[in-house]
Order: sequence, then C-alpha cells, then structure tokens
Amino acid sequence: MSKTRTRFAPSPTGFIHLGNIRSALYPWAFARATGGDFILRIEDTDLERNSQAAVDVILEGMAWLGLDHDEGPFYQMQRMDRYKQVLAQLQAAGHVYPCYMSVAELDALREKQMEAKEKPRYDGTWRPAPGKTLPPVPAGVQPVLRFMNPQGGVVAWDDKVKGRIEISNDELDDLVIARPDGTPTYNFCVVVDDIDMAITHVIRGDDHVNNTPRQINIFKALGKEPPVYAHLPTVLNEQGEKMSKRNGAKPVTQYRDEGFLPDAMVNYLARLGWSHGDDEIFSRAQFLEWFNLDHLGRSAAQFDEAKLRWVNAQHLKAMADDALAPLVAAQLQKQGITADGRLTAICGLFKDRCDTTVALAKWAKAFYADVMPSEEEKAQHVTDAVKPAIATLAEKLATVAWDKAAIAAALKEVLAAHGLKMPQLAMPVRVLVMGTAQTPSLDAVLALSSRETVLNRLKTA
Repeated sequence: MSKTRTRFAPSPTGFIHLGNIRSALYPWAFARATGGDFILRIEDTDLERNSQAAVDVILEGMAWLGLDHDEGPFYQMQRMDRYKQVLAQLQAAGHVYPCYMSVAELDALREKQMEAKEKPRYDGTWRPAPGKTLPPVPAGVQPVLRFMNPQGGVVAWDDKVKGRIEISNDELDDLVIARPDGTPTYNFCVVVDDIDMAITHVIRGDDHVNNTPRQINIFKALGKEPPVYAHLPTVLNEQGEKMSKRNGAKPVTQYRDEGFLPDAMVNYLARLGWSHGDDEIFSRAQFLEWFNLDHLGRSAAQFDEAKLRWVNAQHLKAMADDALAPLVAAQLQKQGITADGRLTAICGLFKDRCDTTVALAKWAKAFYADVMPSEEEKAQHVTDAVKPAIATLAEKLATVAWDKAAIAAALKEVLAAHGLKMPQLAMPVRVLVMGTAQTPSLDAVLALSSRETVLNRLKTA
C-alpha cells in the first residue's frame, strides 16, 4: 500500500465556517491516523471572488484547531504553467478540442432543450468525429477548449461514505476545461493537482459528487488511477438549512475569539458525521486512535450551539488550571486587564461554572477590576439587619492570617456572634465582593482576593 496522502482544498471566496472546516478535519485525521501526509491547497482561480482576508481565516482557523499540514499551502494561481503543459499533453493525445459556440448560442440551445423537457447540456456541435463535417470557424472568435468525454459505458466508484456510485457517460457533456483566454477551469486543475501531489484519498463535501465522474474521466485520459473518494454529507445550521455564510454561519476564528477550546471544537466537529460507539467526549489523541473512514455517517449532520457549549464545558473542566490560565489571561488582556499569579487558582475555582474562557474571564475580572453589584441584588441581600454582621466580619478579616482556613474560622465566629446561618451572611458578602450572590465557597473566593480589596468592598455596605 502506498502512503496515505490527503488534502484540504478550500476556495477563499468566503470566510471558512464550521461546515467547511469539518472537510479539513477528516482528511487531516485520516492522514494522522494512518501515518500519512496532509496537504493544504488553496483553490484561488476565482479571481473576482477571492480575498486575502478569506485566505488568512483559513490559515488562522486551521492553526488554531491544530490541523497542521505537511505540505503547502499550494496556490493554484501559481501553477498555471503546469496546467497549460498538461492541457497541451491532452490536446496532443486527442482528448481536447476547440469549441466556437458563443454564449448566446449556448443559451438558445439550453432554452430549446428545457422547452423539450430535456436535460440542458452541450450538444457536441464542435466535437470532431470520423466522417463528421464541422461548421466553418467563425472569424475573430477565441474558442473554449472542451474535454472529449467518453461516450457509452459508465463511470463508477466505490465511495467510502455513499457506497457504489455509477453515472452513465451519456449523462455527461463535454466539459469546458480551458476558457477563451487559455485559463484552465476548476475540474481540470483539481485533477492535475491531485496527480502531482500523489493524493490517495479525496475526502470532501458531497456538493462535489457531480464533479467526481468528470474528474475520473480526466484522470483516465491522463493514464492515471483516480484516488479513493469519500463524499461527506452536508452540515446543516440550526434551522436545518445548509450551513453557509449567507445563512449566518460564523467564521471559524470567531469561535476562538468567543472562548471555545480547540480540542473541544475538534471533538464536537468530529461527531458531526462520524462516531465511535456512544462516545461523546474524547481527547484529540483518542479521536486519532479511533478514526477511520468506515464510521462516517451517511446523513446530514445538524449544528447545535447548545451541544457545542456543553462539549466545550466538559473540556474546560478537564483542562489543567495552569493550561487554562494563559487563555483566560488573553481574554482579560482584550479588556485591558493584566492578570497575576492568582489566575491559575481562580481558573480552578470557577471553571466548573463556565462553558467558555470568555465566561471564565468574566468571573476572573472581579479579582482585577472594580465590581458594580446591581441595585436589586444589594437591596435584596445587603439589608440593614445584616450590616452589623458585615462590619464585624470586616474587623476580623483585617487581622486574620490571609488563607482559606483562617477566613473560614472568622466567618463561623461572626455567624455565632450574630446568630445567623451561613447563607444570611455569605450572600450579601458575595454581592459586595464579587458583584453577585452566586459564587463558589466564600472562604476560597475571599482567600484569592486581596485583603485590601475585600475590606474596601465590604465598606460599601
């Protein structure tokens, strides 16, 4: 068996979203799981719609998710000389012919076919055949070049997702493989790239199924065996429509900015079309150990943000506090807040309550910036009845050793002295110190705050 070589070949015509990036995840995982190579290729031949910003999002998004490539990125626009060389080869072998049919003639032909309830297709007017007389070549017209598709028989392949697919050659018309200015077209460039890059497995979205028989015929005309194909079902958005920028899909990098973890995203995306038994939460290493092409799903997967947040929360809980701290520090930095050595312990204390690093940074912010409890919370919890106990607590906290045990002892003494239960004192103290009545264990929260900050905030009662 030759070494596995897979590729991801996005077009930079719009920002890459989760539906697109899943088409990078599976070929990457298959290459990693089989000790193969993963190649990144940017299909940038659509000059009108390409943008450098879209290329940047592809590269940034893949780097963030840890989908590292072994070769590339290769850019199709930089390979034009090579395509023209192979085109000349095909022409010399008689697989390509010039077609002088104008756009107006093509439109009229299509209209006529549709009126007759026929499938609109090129009718082979300029296709040479033994004994056939071609129309006179019109003056001053640059022809397109068409690929001479085989006639009769079928194109067949065993798709790793969809099973056996057979298409009659008579369903396929002669594809334009070079425009009037000589620029090669998409389906031709893809084949040349896949041959030159020795791609063994093409794992891509099922919107490419219609291109596959055409590409297989070009492979065969060039005397090459086509790769193994796996066409992945579409990813739908929450409304059940195909995920796309037009339907509100976010760029992949936005999830990074919103505080999702790359390993959680890989976990979630892996489950959008592949499964390993009932396993919902798994590490990147487990995913690569388990991944193969035999357990790819056949039906469309639907994106669910609530599920993504749940998966992210599980990974957040399982992550080491010291690994989480720099990610939270980066979120705080965006708000102009510089964290300190306490952040690791803060992450450990609050991570079970959070589903993103943005949510965790919100908690951490209370330790580094002023808090503003709402008037409602203050009125509800910081009542005149409890203010004397808060004052006593402030006196005690001014002198105790600043650690969790000493703070816990001080709280107990104040409860006993004022005849209160823990929630009666803890709730108002939390509101004053953290800005909210719901926090983890109060002694742990206070121990992570500075004594000065706690005493200043208690004075606002």
